[in-house]
Amino acid sequence: MRPPRERIVDKARAGWMGMGRGAGSTALGLFQILPVFLCIFPSVTSPCKILKCNSEFWAATSGSHHLGAEEAPEFCTALRAYAHCTRRTARTCRGDLAYHSAVHGIDDLMVQHNCSKDGPTSQPRLRTLPPGDSQERSDSPEICHYEKSFHKHSAAPNYTHCGLFGDPHLRTFTDTFQTCKVQGAWPLIDNNYLNVQVTNTPVLPGSSATATSKLTIIFKSFQECVDQKVYQAEMDELPAAFVDGSKNGGDKHGANSLKITEKVSGQHIEIQAKYIGTTIVVRQVGRYLTFAVRMPEEVVNAVEDRDSQGLYLCLRGCPANQQIDFQAVRSAQATEGRARRKGPSLPAPPEAFTYETATAKCREKLPVEDLYFQSCVFDLLTTGDVNFMLAAYYAFEDVKMLHSNKDKLHLYERTRVLSPGNTAPTATHPALWVALLCLCWLCLL
Repeated sequence: MRPPRERIVDKARAGWMGMGRGAGSTALGLFQILPVFLCIFPSVTSPCKILKCNSEFWAATSGSHHLGAEEAPEFCTALRAYAHCTRRTARTCRGDLAYHSAVHGIDDLMVQHNCSKDGPTSQPRLRTLPPGDSQERSDSPEICHYEKSFHKHSAAPNYTHCGLFGDPHLRTFTDTFQTCKVQGAWPLIDNNYLNVQVTNTPVLPGSSATATSKLTIIFKSFQECVDQKVYQAEMDELPAAFVDGSKNGGDKHGANSLKITEKVSGQHIEIQAKYIGTTIVVRQVGRYLTFAVRMPEEVVNAVEDRDSQGLYLCLRGCPANQQIDFQAVRSAQATEGRARRKGPSLPAPPEAFTYETATAKCREKLPVEDLYFQSCVFDLLTTGDVNFMLAAYYAFEDVKMLHSNKDKLHLYERTRVLSPGNTAPTATHPALWVALLCLCWLCLL
């Protein structure tokens, strides 16, 4: 067996790092910890949009080691734009810790840089980086390219896929397919190289039907390849940059081994992390987000202590008490001939689908009646939102692009038995069928 390759995270540098550089002051340092607050307290940032204000300010002011006198007007303009943005969010961010930190920090920076509160407040734009900057480099060291770092006689890496979409439906790294409640913040991925957390909120008031409204991805600092970077998306806010305004891995020599590409503005972004052989696709479909990842098994299993590791949905699946047997619900819906909702006494969805109209709608995009098709039908019946059909369609398109085994694109059976009282129908094991046939044959002798 091939021994594990020496790809160890530089633990001394894997902690939280500052997001960008600008005025070297205490107040500016306060802004450097804002991404930390945004990740530690995910529930307080929605519907508060302080993330957008923070990201725009850093996009305009990061990238230089200090601000010269000639740059002061530009800095003050960005600062006034930042203050204006925070004022627009005041009503929804009143109880947000990051918001109040930003407000106090802006006041301090205004004083330190002699910025007047009156003046131009044009929207900040990304700085144009000079030739030779790290964001223009393409000569990354070999260690920053996962596939190239394999020796010629080594076995090729085995890739796995995980996806989350819809109400929400989860396909794990082991091709287990589940439908879950998981309301609130839950970890999707948690290993030595990155963390992914999703926040799911109710689709309708009083309903247990939830969908992903927020996504946070933390890429940890890795050797000479990348600085720590944080990506965050919310409903109606799908940035094409990290929270510090950058689009790659920072100032290290292999910075371009981590890059964000915008495929469709506001709807589809792709993150390539070549140093860990990982591709991530994030989409906004309707109001909600979908997530898909392609990752080597070596990276999936790179955890400090696997036995004591906490819940990690892409690897371990949803807890049994959070799973929904949507196939049983679907059968009941078909029998009753009407939409059946997951919670008691729920308000009617915006558009009422019957089982027949829902299946007809889903066949428009998903002609194969696999679990993606069944998920589509289930979501239309429980939410009435046709965008959930598109979410299932794009989730399967991402599977076709990211899954390494083309024979496993379609899934037809659930692959995990639920707890008693919430059990999905499962196929009988072939060995059991053989035993039963032999027993019947013996009885006939």
